[in-house]
Amino acid sequence: MKYDITIIGSGIIGSSIAYYLSKYDCSILVVDKENDVANEVSMANSAIVHAGHDPKPGTLKGELNVKGNRMYPKLCEDLGASYVNCGAFTVMYSEEQRETFNDLVERAKQRNIPYEILSKEEALAQEENITDNVIQVLSLPTTSIVIPWEIALKELQVAILNGAEVKLNCEVNGIDANDNGFILHTNQGDIESTYVINSAGLFSDVVANMLEPQEYEINTRRGEYFVLSHDAKDFVNHIIYPIPTSKGKGILAVPTVDKNILLGPTADKIDSKYGINTTADGLNQVRTSIFNCLKNVPLHHIIRTFAGIRPSLEYRDFIIKKADNYDHFINLIGIDSPGIASAPAIAEYVENLMDLPYPIKDSYETKNPYHNAFQNMSVEEKDAYIKTHPEYGNIVCRCEQISEGEIIDCIHQPLGATSIKAVKKRVRPGMGKCQGGFCQPLVLEILARELHIKPEEVLYDQIGSNVVLDWKGGHEDA
Repeated sequence: MKYDITIIGSGIIGSSIAYYLSKYDCSILVVDKENDVANEVSMANSAIVHAGHDPKPGTLKGELNVKGNRMYPKLCEDLGASYVNCGAFTVMYSEEQRETFNDLVERAKQRNIPYEILSKEEALAQEENITDNVIQVLSLPTTSIVIPWEIALKELQVAILNGAEVKLNCEVNGIDANDNGFILHTNQGDIESTYVINSAGLFSDVVANMLEPQEYEINTRRGEYFVLSHDAKDFVNHIIYPIPTSKGKGILAVPTVDKNILLGPTADKIDSKYGINTTADGLNQVRTSIFNCLKNVPLHHIIRTFAGIRPSLEYRDFIIKKADNYDHFINLIGIDSPGIASAPAIAEYVENLMDLPYPIKDSYETKNPYHNAFQNMSVEEKDAYIKTHPEYGNIVCRCEQISEGEIIDCIHQPLGATSIKAVKKRVRPGMGKCQGGFCQPLVLEILARELHIKPEEVLYDQIGSNVVLDWKGGHEDA
């Protein structure tokens, strides 16, 4: 089948583009080589909607970060996505950082970003665990936190309501141009498309080179993190940044939407696009560097480590432009931080760049109807609901208090979960203190039952990640 627009990549950038373009009366396809949406860069990061004070003047990063930050409240309201406006503190703890601190203040001022300069006493009054060496703090109240993969999923669900299609486990291996557009050669067959948007993240340089030689090459940087349990939720209330360096924003403390705290990331250049393993050196760097800005760090509450990779460029800015010789092919290369904060603005930028010939639909959806309403019910409402829907009274994940009913729902929604990790991303079983030690076998049984497959066929994540080789029987709580 031929499509009007094909988007390569279902991370938060590709999904945002699909969401904003689905208002046009045209056929849209999103393809991704992964087994679930937003499964690479958008899955492992700090999940921050930065205020926009950090990118250098005159960059696309600076322009789109500020604009994207201002778009997020309405976007998340429409999607029913999590959004917490926690604010951020950038901590100066050495006079050697004064020049950079003043530069950040000036950028905030020039970009009309709300800010406040706090004294040591004012900062410690709000965040008692900031280092005693603090000199001044740049407070950025419009900084927020989200769940990037939740936004991507919900944007694609809305795009599907508007007629878009999504193909997962669909890897693009080659691209040819012809008089009618492009032919994408994939492991699921050829796809014809009038327009192509390359939002392939870590592999955006590889995809771009399939069409024509590129001067840009992705430099992968690995960021390693610790995750603290809910018991540490009061350690910080704001995102705590050090003064940034040429390598990035430094080692942060980041409260999450779900009341965990992240410590990290590192920013080490690596050769592999698949190097999401943690390292002793990287985690030790996080463990020691976090004390530059903070004291009383509750490292005894660590429940998990993880690493994510960012698609950086030596160019130090986003590349968003038409291919050199093909107006209908759009490349997005090097979308690293602040990519999450910029995502809705990037989508609008791409829309304007394409100048599409298709009319706007007479009616189209902007709001996502698929919500976990059960979590927001009162105790009395839950009790009444359980009487008619008993599966919601069967708690599968004790740490996060997630019921069987919620897991069933996330399996049967558009772009429903088909793996243990996909369930975890949607409704959080396995993200608590025991990290799935109790609930993972139960989730496996529910997936097998609801997908009508054998337990041995249930995947943890990608194709080939089967969890068990031989299943001997059930669990009394399943």
